[in-house]
Amino acid sequence: MVLDMTKGNPTKVILRFALPMLIGNLFQQLYNIVDSVVVGRFIGKDALAAVGSAFMLMNFFSFVIIGLCMGASVVFSLFFGEKDYSKLRKSIFMSFAMIASFTIVLSIFTTLFTKEMLILINTPQNILVDSQNYLQIIFAGFIFVFLFNGSSALLRSIGDSRTPLIFLILAASLNIVLDLFFVLVLNIGVQGVAIATVLAQALASVLCLIYAFIKIPFIRITKEDMVFDKDISSMITKYGFLTAIQQSIMTFGMVCVQGLVNTFGANTIAAFAAAGKIDSIAYLPVQDFGNAFATYVAQNKGAGKLDRISSGVRSAVRTIIIFCLVSSTFIYISSSKLMRIFVSANETDVINIGAEYLTVVSIFYVLIGFLFMFYGYFRGIGALKVSLILTVISLGTRVLMAYVLSGIPQIGQRGIWWSIPIGWALADTIGLITYIRMKKNNLVNN
Repeated sequence: MVLDMTKGNPTKVILRFALPMLIGNLFQQLYNIVDSVVVGRFIGKDALAAVGSAFMLMNFFSFVIIGLCMGASVVFSLFFGEKDYSKLRKSIFMSFAMIASFTIVLSIFTTLFTKEMLILINTPQNILVDSQNYLQIIFAGFIFVFLFNGSSALLRSIGDSRTPLIFLILAASLNIVLDLFFVLVLNIGVQGVAIATVLAQALASVLCLIYAFIKIPFIRITKEDMVFDKDISSMITKYGFLTAIQQSIMTFGMVCVQGLVNTFGANTIAAFAAAGKIDSIAYLPVQDFGNAFATYVAQNKGAGKLDRISSGVRSAVRTIIIFCLVSSTFIYISSSKLMRIFVSANETDVINIGAEYLTVVSIFYVLIGFLFMFYGYFRGIGALKVSLILTVISLGTRVLMAYVLSGIPQIGQRGIWWSIPIGWALADTIGLITYIRMKKNNLVNN
């Protein structure tokens, strides 16, 4: 269903659009959680550490692809807001051709150099082989990461966040069944978990792509749309490249942190892997709200309705505070119980380390909530450089402080946990100052 976000109550419109995205991403997180639970429960602690160590590298390259798709979706939203369907179709054709070509090259490169990258981030020798086997299968299936995220971004840019949800639920269900089948029945370990993930992504991507181009007439590409347009190409390159850089910086920072975590041994790696999954789900509502807000801002900017953007910001602040208060409270009081979902109760060291991480970080979820709002706002108005700068500040500070604080013997690995809210707080401060200055100087249209 197409949703025109230039009309109606801003809070209701954004929430209506964000809710299917949230549910869909919860199921997407379910991919990773099921992988970790199956691996941790039925294969062992070292296997969980192997998948956890591999996860950051997988995310780094996946989010480059996802960033390109997100950047292109801003272009789609602008043309949709203008109701210029001819340019919309041309931008779809050009962006899909460009991103698909990049994805194929990236898939080949990462598959060939998996081991070298794992060694570079200090992956312990006892989990190196499992991490490599897992990642090479994931990297080989990157084309499905693009196809699903590309078609999903297209549908969301025109206000349809429900359809990707349907296919994602189907894929997540298949992933769970295949995880259990490959691990418990065929007994092929972490490779089976990776195969299950790729097959599930393949199903979701094919179904979403078919729906997008068959069921929605005004985005259906014709021969006349398959042309090179210099201006559109420039827009796609600008939005796609800068958003991909932003996403890759975010995940590169996590890879650097993972390399530091790896130096503390298998218990810390396993705890960080499990707690990271819990953490990412806890602030998922505000992350998806920020992504929905970017579409809202872009559509209204395209339609020239700048007053709705301002009212949308006020709505976003209220909504984020409410979401974060609820999730912070729940995670803080339930951290140990949540860790026991991933590992058996006798793995007390892993549980205690993960619970410590969660109790520190959960208090500050409102900071990451506001940061996602700033990301969405600046991406939506076309100020992608600002969004990129905020990412550099947040992740750069986090990586720097993680290495500095954890190097103090009295603090140790706890310094890694405390570096996270420090990075969020600094980026929020810069984001707020920039927002106020842009509003004062009326730079939204520039």
